[in-house]
This record gives sequence, C-alpha cells and structure tokens, in this order.
Amino acid sequence: QVQLVESGGGLVQAGGSLRLSCTASGRISSINTMGWYRQAAGKQRQMVADVTGGGRTSYVDSVQGRFTISRDNAKNTVYLQMNNLKPDDTAVYYCNLRDWPQYEYWGQGTQVTVSS
Repeated sequence: QVQLVESGGGLVQAGGSLRLSCTASGRISSINTMGWYRQAAGKQRQMVADVTGGGRTSYVDSVQGRFTISRDNAKNTVYLQMNNLKPDDTAVYYCNLRDWPQYEYWGQGTQVTVSS
C-alpha cells in the first residue's frame, strides 16, 4: 500500500513563505509524477504544480514565479517552496502521486492559511 505523508502547512502573513514536503512510501515505480493540488473552501480541487521523475515541471498560472516544485527521487519526496504568498493561496494542499501504469494516490492534506 502506498502512503503519502505531508508536512509544512501553517499560518503565514501575506508576502511570507512556506515549504511543503511529501514523502511517499510503499511499492512505487520509477515512472511517476508527483505534485501538489489545492482546494479552497467552496471551490474545486486544482492542480498547483507537478514534477515528473525526469524533472519536468508544470505550474498553474497563478503561482508561476512564486512557487517552486522539486523532488528527491532517492527519498521519494516532493517539495513545494511557496514564496510571496497571497490570501488567495489559502487552501488545503494535497500531495498527489501518479504511478505507472494508472495508479493514483493522495495525501491527507495540509492546511495553508495566508492572512492579509
């Protein structure tokens, strides 16, 4: 069974920074994409950023230039460095892993709250 354990959420003032981490354990192939999604109250879950095993990244437009996703394949860990946070970034952030051929796993979620 694959498990994703997240850490690093919290409360921060606008303009501040947070770093999220997510470590995957269990049987995982080397062909996977790890990423972060978020869900604000009353809104649908949206992809924030993801990174392939080869290091290719993608971001939603609203975080481009402020957030950086990275991964440590040896540790099966993905990170999300979030800078210049805005109140609109407030949401529950979920770690996601998409594994070959068509498996998908989710973390429990970590709350990020940005005060104005």
